[in-house]
Amino acid sequence: MLATDPLYITPDDYLAAEDISPIRHEYRDGEVFAMTGGTRNHHTIALNVATALKIHLRGSGCRVFMEGMKLRIEDSNSFYYPDIVVTCDDRDRPNNEQFINHPSLIIEVLSPSTARFDRTEKFADYRTISSLTEYVLVSTDRQAVEVFQRSDRGVWQLATPGDLVPLISVNTAIAIAEIYDDTDIFH
Repeated sequence: MLATDPLYITPDDYLAAEDISPIRHEYRDGEVFAMTGGTRNHHTIALNVATALKIHLRGSGCRVFMEGMKLRIEDSNSFYYPDIVVTCDDRDRPNNEQFINHPSLIIEVLSPSTARFDRTEKFADYRTISSLTEYVLVSTDRQAVEVFQRSDRGVWQLATPGDLVPLISVNTAIAIAEIYDDTDIFH
């Protein structure tokens, strides 16, 4: 879409509107999409994973953000709100910024309305981020986690975890039971 298109929204206009909006929106190359709320299971899973990561990463210089932090992807001219995002990059240290640019780990908790997009277009956009080494998809209809890892050669490979979900980008593993604690989701 060209910037002269009257329906095109510039990144600056998006950021200004997002600052005062009562609801969150994602932005993809001039288009804005309202975000929906999640279920109790969705929020519980996100909190469980973010808590485990925060405890593990305390004092490491890495920062864990949940749901409300925008991620800017310059290559695709996009802004997303990942469910959980970890950055260990000093360029993401300023606290007054509206977004981060250099994540090492992104985790999306899937919902029926977003699963296809999270697996396809959004993952394609995420793969353009040079700092990103791991992308994790967590199911909300059964206990299932998919871990996509970027190899040293830049190739993305799917790792299917067992009872522990290894997260090499942050040197830890989280038990499936911990991820799904306090939910009604079973195998």
